[in-house]
Amino acid sequence: MSVKDAAERLVGASRGERVLISGAALLLSIAVGFVLILAAGRMTTCGTAAATYFGVGFCYDPLLIYDRLFIGAFGNLSQNPLNGQFATTLSETTILMFTGVAVAVAFRAGIFNIGTQGQLVVGALATAIAVPVVGATVPAGVGPFLLLPFGLLVGAVTGGAYGAIPGALKAYADANEVITTIMLNFVATSIALYLVQDHFKDPESFATQTVSVPDGALFPPILFDPRNDFSLVAFVLAIGLLVAVYLILERTSFGYDLRTSGIQSEAAEYGGVDAARTVVASMTFSGALAGIGGAVYVLMVLGNFQTGVPAYGFDGITVSILAGNNPLGVGLAALLFGVLKSGSIVVDVATDVPPQLVGVLRGLIILFVAMPEFFRLIGKHVWTFEDETTGRPVTDGGVGGETDE
Repeated sequence: MSVKDAAERLVGASRGERVLISGAALLLSIAVGFVLILAAGRMTTCGTAAATYFGVGFCYDPLLIYDRLFIGAFGNLSQNPLNGQFATTLSETTILMFTGVAVAVAFRAGIFNIGTQGQLVVGALATAIAVPVVGATVPAGVGPFLLLPFGLLVGAVTGGAYGAIPGALKAYADANEVITTIMLNFVATSIALYLVQDHFKDPESFATQTVSVPDGALFPPILFDPRNDFSLVAFVLAIGLLVAVYLILERTSFGYDLRTSGIQSEAAEYGGVDAARTVVASMTFSGALAGIGGAVYVLMVLGNFQTGVPAYGFDGITVSILAGNNPLGVGLAALLFGVLKSGSIVVDVATDVPPQLVGVLRGLIILFVAMPEFFRLIGKHVWTFEDETTGRPVTDGGVGGETDE
C-alpha cells in the first residue's frame, strides 16, 4: 500500500473507524511500553524481583505501573469519590480543554496556532494583575458575581489580542504563523518574567509571583476540598464552552466561513469570504479561548501568577490533534491527558520506577494514539480524495461533500 493509499484510507475513515484505530493504537502503545518496562527492569539491579515472567525476574512490574498510571489517577473512588488524586486529574483535564479547543479552532481554519502557550501566559498574567486592582474597589460579598466573570473576561481579551498579532501578520504580511506563534511564546514568557520581577512581584514572597487575588474571585470548590485546586464550576464551564464552540463552528455563518477557509481558502474567497479578516478573527478567537484557560489556571489552581507555567498550551496541540479538531472530542482527549499527567504522579510516589521511564511511557501512549489522526489531517491538506460512491470530495468523517443540486 502506497503512502497516498494509506492517507486516503485514513481521510475517508468514519468517526467510528477512527475511534477503533485510536483504541488499537492505545493497546499497541501499552504493549510496546510493557516490553520496555521489562527491558528496563532487567537492566536495573534490585534485591527482590518485582515481577516474574517465564521464570525470569524483573525489577519493575508492568502491570503495577500501568495500574498506577491509569487507575491511580482516579484515586480510591469506592472509599472517597471526591479524593484529591481524582481532583488533580479533573483539574488538569479542565485546563487542557481550554487549550485544546483553542488549537482546534485555529486548525479548523487552516491555521497552525502553535502559540497557545504564550496566549495562555498572557491571559493568566493579565488576570492576576487586574483582578486584585479591581477587587480593592469591590464591596465584600459581590466578588464571586463580579470579580470571577471579570477575570475570565480579562483573560479572554488579552489572550485574544495576543493571538490577533500573528493572525494579522499572516493575513496582511504573509508571515508564516508557525514561526510567529512559536516566537511569540518566548516573548510572552520573557515579558511575564520581567513584569513580575520588576513591577508586580509580591513583596512578601521570595518566589517570583504576583500578589494573591481576592478569595471572592476564586472559583468555588463545591464538593471537593479547597486544597485540591479544583472546581466543578470551572469544569462545567469548560464543557459548556466546548459545546458552544462546536455550535459556533457548525451552526453559524462565522463558523462556516472559518471552516471553508480551512478546507479550501481560494474557493472560500471566491464564494465571498474575506480570507484576511477570517484569519485574524480565527486567531483572535483561538487566543481568547487560550486566555480564558490562563484565567482559569490563576483563579482555580494558583490564586496568583507564578513564572514557570506548565506547558498546557503545547499539550493542547496534541489534545486537538487527538480529537480530530472536533471541540466535542477535545473533552475526551483532555481527559486522557489529565489521567496520564495525574497518574504519572502516582507512579512516581508509589513505585521506584525512574520518572524518565514514566515520561517515555506517557510519550508512547500520546504518540501512538495521536499519530493516525495527525496523518489523517495532513492527508486532507496534501491530497484531495473522492468518495467512491458519489464521486464527490471526501470531507471530515468520510462523507462525500454535498452540492447545492
